[in-house]
Amino acid sequence: MSTSSQRPASMTPDQLFAIDSLLSEEEKEVRGTVRAMMDKHVLPDVAQWYEDGQLPARELARTLGEVGLLGMHLQGYGCAGTSATAYGLACLELEAADSGIRSLVSVQGSLAMFAIHAFGSEAHKEQWLPRMATGEAIGCFGLTEPDHGSDPAGMRTTARRDGSDWVLNGTKMWITNGSISDVAVVWARTEEGIRGFVVPTDTPGFSAPEIERKMSLRASVTSELVLRDVRLPAEAMLPQARGLSGPLRCLNEARFGIVFGALGSARTCLLTALEYAGTREQFDRPIAGFQLTQAKFADMTLEYGKGVLLALHLGRRKDAGGLAHQQVSLGKLNNVRESLEIARTCRTILGASGISAEYPVMRHANNLESVLTYEGTSEMHALVIGQALTGIAAFR
Repeated sequence: MSTSSQRPASMTPDQLFAIDSLLSEEEKEVRGTVRAMMDKHVLPDVAQWYEDGQLPARELARTLGEVGLLGMHLQGYGCAGTSATAYGLACLELEAADSGIRSLVSVQGSLAMFAIHAFGSEAHKEQWLPRMATGEAIGCFGLTEPDHGSDPAGMRTTARRDGSDWVLNGTKMWITNGSISDVAVVWARTEEGIRGFVVPTDTPGFSAPEIERKMSLRASVTSELVLRDVRLPAEAMLPQARGLSGPLRCLNEARFGIVFGALGSARTCLLTALEYAGTREQFDRPIAGFQLTQAKFADMTLEYGKGVLLALHLGRRKDAGGLAHQQVSLGKLNNVRESLEIARTCRTILGASGISAEYPVMRHANNLESVLTYEGTSEMHALVIGQALTGIAAFR
């Protein structure tokens, strides 16, 4: 066969965009370490965890902690102190395995640990952060309530003074890691406004019933938090957080990880579909050779690649100290929305096989349905962007 008639070597979407040329050696090393860990400790079992609706979260957290993934972008107290971009790339590799795994790390590091690191007392930091960094202690973040998701200012959970103590009452909903946590960062309304509290989960009156029968994020622990006359000492309050700016800053940290993470799901779906299309034959030829299939791959690869470039740009901005919350909204809105569309399109390429647990595509698509609306719905992020462009708030 002549050279001109030979089939050219195929490229991955990352190779087509030359993504590696934009990464430092340290960033590629972090990416490779997390990818290898997912290959060894998660991918062999995650489909079964998803099907069973169970996750060995405590065991997995210790494994993740051994390589410094928990709170990896924080400084001191046993945390790795990596760059924001390296953390984002780690989130991408975690979510390439499953969104539930990235959620475990994100809630631990970017919500619970970050809240204590940014707003806690020195005693809070010394007590909790080193053990949380190793996975010995698990944390959760209690902001969302049954009737108040997008509007946290309407929260009903209260903290009232009783002598030198605080007494908390209320309910939080859709809390990742809740029922396995050793400590909960809980936001409550006080006479002086919204404040945060470090709540050991063995405190009398605290309970965290697990939420079951989920159709998405099944390889993740999701709980309700119930606080009934939970009595805490005065020092349980986070001293540096006042008002909603505290929890919203924490959410911004978690959203940044999602900007990268969602693309991991998209990449897994895209690579799965490319492999499937190269071997699945119809009409006596691989379906990868049909124009409509190739058009799908071209469109999906463009959106995936643009998403990675956007995520890297935002990561560099964050590392330089110049990332605005509106820019995080740009990334979260675009990358999750496009990743979900990629997952759905890949499902069509796999046809009926796309709904089988033998392939990861439907699992990722189902997970992304949750990622689309948590840490801020698409509508809320669109309004954040709209306000940035017009100067007019349209939330009410």
